[in-house]
Amino acid sequence: MNDFRWTVPVGDESANAVYEPATSGADAAVFVCAHGAGGRMNDHGMLATARAMRAAGFGVVRFNFLYTERKARRPDPMPKLKETAAAVAEFVRRELSPGRLIIGGRSMGGRAFSMLAADGFAADGLLLLAYPLHPAGQPQKLRDAHLPSIVMPVLCFNGTRDALCTPTLMERAAGTVRCPWRMHWLEGADHSFHVLKSSGRDDAAVMEEVAAVSRDWLAGLG
Repeated sequence: MNDFRWTVPVGDESANAVYEPATSGADAAVFVCAHGAGGRMNDHGMLATARAMRAAGFGVVRFNFLYTERKARRPDPMPKLKETAAAVAEFVRRELSPGRLIIGGRSMGGRAFSMLAADGFAADGLLLLAYPLHPAGQPQKLRDAHLPSIVMPVLCFNGTRDALCTPTLMERAAGTVRCPWRMHWLEGADHSFHVLKSSGRDDAAVMEEVAAVSRDWLAGLG
């Protein structure tokens, strides 16, 4: 199957989106993946994520938030981010009728989908990449109040050098949830999943780890 490019209505605006199927065989699930605050759907991190997830058996939908379409630097308020994420996910549900729909994304995009999940948005799982638990250097400002309201299965990746996610605080937050929450730490990775040369591996190896863990998690969803 070839990829599809869509223009998704969001209120009186619209967001560009692209769907690419799994690289071998039929999609085991479709992952609607949102970008981070400083990115866009075609940035390096999003493309690397899409390659990894497609290799793991996911079809992947990438999209731009509305402020990105307007070429603004400041992200939209969270209600507008959530509205956009929901519009794209529902569009995908209608267009592709996936057997399993996974929502999530990188950093801010993953947070927006996690808040949708906490509101009761229907999907088969939530996949978070570099969840921004707190602003850099401000661990007292936790973004975890909504997490206990999530009921769908969650797979969350964070690097052990992530300045926006102190491991002890993340483990404490994950301990408050009621849903099946799988926390996977990427040793030596920062918020962009970049590792130092001294670690003995490269960024591609990190994304291979993400793909392998994601494949295993998806298989366990039944």
